[in-house]
Amino acid sequence: MKSLTKLIYQHDSYLKEYEAIITRCEPGILFFDSTIFHPRSGGVDHDKGTLIINGNKVEVVEVFIEKESGEVAHRVAKPIEASPGTRVKMILDWERRYRLMRLHTTAHILSAIMYNDYGALISGGNITPDYGYDDYTLERFDKELFVEAIEKANMVVKKDLEVKTYWLPREEALRIPGITKLAYRTPPDIRELRIVEIPGIDVQADGGPHVRRTGEIGEIVFLKAENKGKNKRRVYFTVKP
Repeated sequence: MKSLTKLIYQHDSYLKEYEAIITRCEPGILFFDSTIFHPRSGGVDHDKGTLIINGNKVEVVEVFIEKESGEVAHRVAKPIEASPGTRVKMILDWERRYRLMRLHTTAHILSAIMYNDYGALISGGNITPDYGYDDYTLERFDKELFVEAIEKANMVVKKDLEVKTYWLPREEALRIPGITKLAYRTPPDIRELRIVEIPGIDVQADGGPHVRRTGEIGEIVFLKAENKGKNKRRVYFTVKP
């Protein structure tokens, strides 16, 4: 189902403030015509921030996609008087968002290295502002393999490569070699897919916020590796402040 909410962050991940119009109100939850807040999706945690409604401030504590409508829902910390048609100022918790962006782009670089150099496919993952983890299909558990992969990822970071985002017709996007399986699960009514490309490193269909250049990531730090069962190996990582 295509979202009725215009996702501003997909076009400008660096926009920290924005004005939107309330379209629907439910107890403790607000919906807008558009939003700079990224909902929890694709394994990436949601944004937080502040709304200013009729001069009153309220914190956004959770952002998620409502299953029934596909709209982005903004859960607020306390009840606030609001009605459809009201113009609202949105203010991102930028420190939280920027760490999510840096870790998200890190995950793309790491998954490309794991696939190209070790033949490992990513099978799941999660990104919070503090750290991220990814699961890979590998026959043998080898902590040093992950340490080496993160060293290679840091080399990509130091090259300060551009991170490109653009849109392609669905059929054209699905012809890209190695495109993420997520693209194939995208509902057929979505005719264009958002592509995130790090030239020479990775190209994927992806809907979340990313940094503009790999150099913004800073140093990637290996935290630990875990054996999660048959062919499932997990690596935890973070980025220095």
